[in-house]
Amino acid sequence: MSRLLFCLLLLLSMPTSAGIFDLPRAQPALSSVPLNNSQDFLPVDKAFGLDLIEAGQDSLHLRFINADGYYLYKHRFAFTSDHPQVSIGIPQWPAAEPKTDEFFGDVEVFYGITDLLLPIDNPQNRSFTLQVSYQGCADLGLCYPPEVRTFQVSDPPTIAALQQRVPVDWGSLVLFFLAGLGLTFTPCVLPMLPILSGVVLRGQLGGMRGLRLSLAYVLPMAVCFALLGALMGVFGAGLNLQARLQSPWVLVPFATFFTVFALAMFGAFELRLPRFISERLDRLASRTRGGSMIGAATLGVLSSLLVSPCVTAPLVGALLYISATGDAFGGGLKLFALGLGMGAPLVLFATGGGALLPKSGTWMVGVRKAFGVMLLAVSVWLLERVLPPAVTLALWGLLAVGTALWLGALEFTPKSGQQRLAQLLGVALLVYGVSAWLGALQGQSDPMRPLGRLDAQVVLPSNANAGWQTLDTPAALDAALLSAKNAGQPLLLDWYADWCISCKVIEREVLEAPAVREQLIGYRLVRFDITRSDAEQRALLDRYRLFGPPALQLFAPSGDEWQDLRTVGETDAESFVELLRQANGRIQTL
Repeated sequence: MSRLLFCLLLLLSMPTSAGIFDLPRAQPALSSVPLNNSQDFLPVDKAFGLDLIEAGQDSLHLRFINADGYYLYKHRFAFTSDHPQVSIGIPQWPAAEPKTDEFFGDVEVFYGITDLLLPIDNPQNRSFTLQVSYQGCADLGLCYPPEVRTFQVSDPPTIAALQQRVPVDWGSLVLFFLAGLGLTFTPCVLPMLPILSGVVLRGQLGGMRGLRLSLAYVLPMAVCFALLGALMGVFGAGLNLQARLQSPWVLVPFATFFTVFALAMFGAFELRLPRFISERLDRLASRTRGGSMIGAATLGVLSSLLVSPCVTAPLVGALLYISATGDAFGGGLKLFALGLGMGAPLVLFATGGGALLPKSGTWMVGVRKAFGVMLLAVSVWLLERVLPPAVTLALWGLLAVGTALWLGALEFTPKSGQQRLAQLLGVALLVYGVSAWLGALQGQSDPMRPLGRLDAQVVLPSNANAGWQTLDTPAALDAALLSAKNAGQPLLLDWYADWCISCKVIEREVLEAPAVREQLIGYRLVRFDITRSDAEQRALLDRYRLFGPPALQLFAPSGDEWQDLRTVGETDAESFVELLRQANGRIQTL
């Protein structure tokens, strides 16, 4: 039974769930129909709205309003003043959503309404021009070039509005509640039941009295956790921990910290409060009068202090996440949900009696070890940002193999049905772990595809195409189009930028696919690099009625574009192969 529960909790600790408290935003499904620029994407001014809401003497309040399905990159914001005696401080960021990309690493993005407080140092209240730079993308895969907006800021303030908060993600509250529920069934938290039954309820379980007193016991305990979460959110914003946590000097100690506490979860040593503190808390708890609302509340607060050392590692992981977001209100709610999760079984026990709860046993040790595996997964997740990708993949493999051995993947003694189920998961983890090691030795880096792409390679003639020609000026592009027209050669134009994540995906997943390369035999391949995004390049985008990369345009041997075969935004190899087949069919009829 313990290993079966371990298997269920283990699903939260694999690479796909290293960011357990961050719910990814659902991505729209890509259609096989080619995207049309005018119908599927908004102009940049409609996709991303920006207003100066309030201009005070020491701060500015900016509001970004993104259309549904569009997001802004946090690291692409920049704020400058045109006056030498007016300086811009570090922005007070709201909570952002994490986004992981294998090319750009871990980034943060903003969806919906984003309120930003921008400190300014303007002691003489001078008028100045604020310049705001930002960049965003669409979920469908289109990346807009960097935008710049200016605002004239004068004294006295001319604009005022009430600040709106970014809505709290209720899905993350559910995850925190479930995490607290899991922590309850550990050997260090379940002993709170005797405190509740013997001292608070005085042995009288059930009924409305049990419900009332148990809530008086649990709610103050959850409030203590909420207060801790709010404080971490405040200090996280003030210390700009989101940026500091990208430093190896911070990531490595934290990863070591989680590894040490994982060893404690495996029973290597026991976490306890210092004796002189625990003895005083025990004496204070024993003198507290049970059977009353005030006494129950007091014991709830003391219990939160008594059990905290035992759940320190998972709790610190939650606090680390909250401090990075800098969201005091959301952090308080999340830890309040964690406390409610820890207290829910206690309320159930007080109201309905011990028959409603599972009996203690060795399964509790399995739950604790599952949390240990999760902590090791968090350690690897943190080290991903500082270690070479192949080394990180090898660490994921090591974690998978170690877990597989504990689940009995290589044991051959007769087992029960539950043990066989655990062993089956262990064998799957063993296969994954070995695959990760093989992939790491080959230089692979993706934990989701440890062996890389397994597509069959298509052998193409050595003169199939002359490779890609990269250009970055309109004159060079016009010359390439004219050259292809004079040669009677079809041309593929790929719009690309270094800051375009989707461009990297198309470059590797689509244009390098064997089936696509086979269809491109005889094409002139041109890639226009719009990374610089200056006025000249933007004018070229306007000429082709494009908002930004990625985009793929097919030109006939006559030099005219097949506009009905244009692809804007992300696509897949199968869809693009179909477009190429249509283009090649037209070429054959010429």
